[in-house]
Amino acid sequence: MIRGDCLPCSIVAGGQWGDEGKGKIVAYLALSDRPKIIARAGVGPNAGHTVIYKGKRYGLRQISCGFVYEGSRVLIGPGVLVNPDIVVKEAEETGIKERLGIDRHCAVIEPSHIEEDRTSEHLRGKIGTTGTGCGPANVARVSRVAKLAEEVKELEPYLADVPLEVNEAIERGDPVLIEGSQGFGLSLVHGTYPYVTSKDTSASTLAADVGVGPTNVDEVILVFKSYVSRVGAGPFPTEISQEEAERMGIVEYGTVTGRRRRIGKFDFEFAKRSAMINGATQLALTCIDRLFKGNRGVKKFEKLTGEAKAFIGRVEEEIGIPITLLSTGPRIEDIIDLRSEKL
Repeated sequence: MIRGDCLPCSIVAGGQWGDEGKGKIVAYLALSDRPKIIARAGVGPNAGHTVIYKGKRYGLRQISCGFVYEGSRVLIGPGVLVNPDIVVKEAEETGIKERLGIDRHCAVIEPSHIEEDRTSEHLRGKIGTTGTGCGPANVARVSRVAKLAEEVKELEPYLADVPLEVNEAIERGDPVLIEGSQGFGLSLVHGTYPYVTSKDTSASTLAADVGVGPTNVDEVILVFKSYVSRVGAGPFPTEISQEEAERMGIVEYGTVTGRRRRIGKFDFEFAKRSAMINGATQLALTCIDRLFKGNRGVKKFEKLTGEAKAFIGRVEEEIGIPITLLSTGPRIEDIIDLRSEKL
């Protein structure tokens, strides 16, 4: 729960190469903690977050999965790239047109950026980009030639001053939840360069994406999968063969690209570095049920299998940060919340 003696601003960040289940964690926190503001940070529509709500599956690329809490204002910070077609479509699909705010200084992905991303041999071939135009759009922004959201007519109904809204909420003591995208290993600064995304993805930059200073951040919840997955090219020290992954019953595909995810074992050394640089204060561990059969939908820690408990204990001990949330299935309610015990 949100602690009364702390600033009510929490960041949810990915600890691996994306695909950790951040969308599910954010949706759960939105419904349990009821933040007044849920702000999307990160790169842009090159990452898909999935949430199953009221029997419907949402694969969102621009809007936070926290939209499921109907009492929240859903914002997109100025550091996030926006594709007008995608964000307007998602606003309609989720029914949050009246609650959505897009910062007027978001850089816009234009058709030329998407074309460049999809035809560049270096980006599409070597790096394995998603082809959504994010890299070229960020280049345009750095070159000071990018179009901003305030220049796009379709976005006019949603324009907002996101840093002002977020900071005023924090000053009032209202809970604020920031949802990051991608994962630590894809950071332009800290990741497996050059097989990375087009900006930093650590918690510090996620805060900056929505205009929050470091002294206003209460909690950094770092999300890890119980195993590791990665889409596209790049180093993957603990990768296993597709055949071994299939024997384990783990076959996954990227939300945005549809490409089959590479699978690997949990990388403890990588996780330690990720927790250090992100400044994690809590850990969320997802897909317990997929790695350890017999744990699907479990909602109490004591009912987990012994093998699962031993693994969770090892992760917590080696990283040295409390595991407060455990995901045991795809539904929002498939979770074990240990915050009242650990914090």
